[in-house]
Amino acid sequence: MPSLHDIILALLLTVAAGLSTGIGAIVAFFTKATDTRVLSAALGLSAGVMVYVSMIELMPEAFETLGQTFGSRSGQAVALLTFFGGIALIAAIDHFVPEDENPHEMHTMSELSSPTSHHHLRRTAMMLTLAIGIHNFPEGMATFISALDGLDVALPIVVAIAIHNIPEGIAVSVPIYHSSGSRKKAVVYTLLSGLAEPVGALVGMAFLLPFWTPEVNAYCLAAVAGVMVYISFDELLPGAERYGHHHIALGGVIAGMAIMALTLLIM
Repeated sequence: MPSLHDIILALLLTVAAGLSTGIGAIVAFFTKATDTRVLSAALGLSAGVMVYVSMIELMPEAFETLGQTFGSRSGQAVALLTFFGGIALIAAIDHFVPEDENPHEMHTMSELSSPTSHHHLRRTAMMLTLAIGIHNFPEGMATFISALDGLDVALPIVVAIAIHNIPEGIAVSVPIYHSSGSRKKAVVYTLLSGLAEPVGALVGMAFLLPFWTPEVNAYCLAAVAGVMVYISFDELLPGAERYGHHHIALGGVIAGMAIMALTLLIM
C-alpha cells in the first residue's frame, strides 16, 4: 500500500498536469501567432517520453511482477492483454466523441478562430470542454498511478502530459473567447476541462487503493502503458506532423526518449 506522502504527491502532480490546459489559454490570448515549430517539437518530445517509459519501464515491471504470480510466459500474456485493454479503453472513449469536438483530432488556431456564428462557436466550445474532460479522466488515472510508482518515472510523464494538454487548452479557450468575448470565461472553462485529470485520479484512488497489491499495481502499469502509447500515436505524433515540421517532430521524439533514458539511468 502506498504511503500517505506518496498519495498526496501523486495527486499534486496530477493536478499540475491537468491545470496545464491553462497555459494553452494564455498562449491563445497573449501571442499573435503560435510558433508551430515549437509546438511540433514539444508534441514529438511528449510522444518520445510516453512511448519510451511505457516500453522500457512500465511494461518490464508489469512482466516481472505478473511473471512471479502466474509464471514467466503466462505473466507476460496477462500483462500484454492488460496493455491492449488500456488501448481498447482509450480507443473506445475516442470512438464515441464526435470528430469535430474530439481533442485527438488536432485543430489549428486558424480553424478554431475562423469566422462562424457565435452560436456554433459556443456549441463547439461546450462540446470541446466536455470531450477534453472525458479524455482527461483516464489520463488523470494514468498520471496518478505512474506517480505512485516513483518520481523517476512520474516526473517525465507529468511533464509530457502537461505539454500535450497545452494544445487542448488552446482548443477550448479560442472558441469560447471568440463566442463570448470573455477571457475570464475562456480560462475558467479551460481549467475545468483540465480538472478532469485530478478527478480521474481521485476515482482511481477510491476504487484501487483499498485493494492495492503488487499485482494490482502491475495491472495498472500495463494498462497505463497502453493508454500512453495510444495517445502518442493517435494524438501527439499526428499533431506534430500536421504542423509541417517532420524532422523537428522526429527530433522531439528522439530527444524525449534520450531525456527519459538519461533520467532513468541517473535516478
